[in-house]
Amino acid sequence: MILQSLAGLPAFLVYFCTALFAVTAYLFIYTRVTPYNEFQLIRDNHPSAAISLGLSLLGFTLPLVSAIAHSANVLDCLIWALVALIVQVVVYYLVRIPVPDLAQRIVAGEMASAIWLGLASLSAGALNAASMII
Repeated sequence: MILQSLAGLPAFLVYFCTALFAVTAYLFIYTRVTPYNEFQLIRDNHPSAAISLGLSLLGFTLPLVSAIAHSANVLDCLIWALVALIVQVVVYYLVRIPVPDLAQRIVAGEMASAIWLGLASLSAGALNAASMII
């Protein structure tokens, strides 16, 4: 019975490691797109950076979860992860239209700007995840 339960372990490991790779790549690329160093700001105890990056990460992982659940294979999953990454980068630039000094506000610790960016990222991620199901 235990062997039957563990029969899916190789596939789990492949998709889990693929997801870890995708998340790492996302964080690397996204934090290069933004003009500030989120991780340094977080180390310096700026909640605004943690909120905006954390919600953006959720906005990326929601479609990644959908891709894992619905993809035909690992390559298909990675392609949809790339789509999710592109959507998040586009959202970052779109969110700056009504708040042109968004980056400076986040660096200054302004929570409203961080929440705006984070929730816009999360909303786009939810729409992205739902769109992958069809």
